[in-house]
Amino acid sequence: MSKFQKSGVVLKKELKKMNINNKEDLWKTAVQFIKFGIVGVSNTAVSLAIYYVFIYFNENLYIVGNTVGFIVSVLNSYYWNNKYVFEKKNRGNLKPLIKVFASYAATFLLGTGMLFIMVKVLSVSKVIAPIINLLITIPLNFLLNKFWAFK
Repeated sequence: MSKFQKSGVVLKKELKKMNINNKEDLWKTAVQFIKFGIVGVSNTAVSLAIYYVFIYFNENLYIVGNTVGFIVSVLNSYYWNNKYVFEKKNRGNLKPLIKVFASYAATFLLGTGMLFIMVKVLSVSKVIAPIINLLITIPLNFLLNKFWAFK
């Protein structure tokens, strides 16, 4: 068996683990990922708007604004991912909400650590480093939400 054939077998096994057994399942997951991205854009807008409101009134409140923005954006994410992306019908369940916060907190901490290493250790531009982070944290957060928080 060639390396190409072996990698195809591995890919099929990994897709099956994610409950992707055919093209329809793959398409559904791709659409979910796009919807997740749309919700993510709205989360960023909500978080930044709150952050800027705080620093507009008092620049010393940037940490408070960042924290409040994070909390509100995760609540926004939970609502829209529950209703629109993963289409869960259960209401009033605290467990998925806690899992959503945990997954976002984990990727927030991972992204912050990667940002520090890229900027301080690897001398990556402060403009480029967050974009690189998004390439890692968005898919990871999608997987955490799809297969853990909203499972």
